[in-house]
Amino acid sequence: MLQRRNLHKTYTKGLIALGANVASPAGSPAETLAAALSGLDGEGMRITAVSRFYRTPCMPAGAGPDFVNAVAAIETTLPPAAFLARLHEVEAAFGRTRTVRWAARTLDLDLLDLGGTVLPDADTQTAWRTLPPEAQAQHAPPALILPHPRLQDRAFVLVPLAEVAPDWQHPILGLTAQQMLQVLPDSEKAPILPVFGPWADLSALVKAFDSQ
Repeated sequence: MLQRRNLHKTYTKGLIALGANVASPAGSPAETLAAALSGLDGEGMRITAVSRFYRTPCMPAGAGPDFVNAVAAIETTLPPAAFLARLHEVEAAFGRTRTVRWAARTLDLDLLDLGGTVLPDADTQTAWRTLPPEAQAQHAPPALILPHPRLQDRAFVLVPLAEVAPDWQHPILGLTAQQMLQVLPDSEKAPILPVFGPWADLSALVKAFDSQ
């Protein structure tokens, strides 16, 4: 597990995927992502890197407007369950509701990785990772699965992930983010284009722990 000790606390490195495709109280999807990052950065969690924001086609096609997606690298003292609860609290603050699976949303925060931990175990992670596409649309995991079981299949995750953590290695597949991105079809990567900012206060989030 990748950890850092600072001021007698243990910080674990993690990765979060962010997405939105409808307006929230914070504004447009891009403004929502910037505001959500500010909301995440605080007690027990520190943003250390943020990818560019990308406009990506809605999945599944025709289900709603295009998304804005990004990936953030973090360091945290929170254990997985508390980390996930924090993500859900921030989603709710921006108007996220869970009704239809893969519906349009004001904010989606997915925990991709937390220190290379495999949860709940390798067999369960593999079962959800290899779930047929038709089953993916019908079933959601009953508990946290790490690493995120769909990240290796999704260009809208891998493009920003490879930007902030190209050498991050999947703890089961053994492939880096850059390697997983390279094997995806060009047709899936081509529509994913940067959305240009700036967005207020976003650059101020990324600070080294040692500078505190």
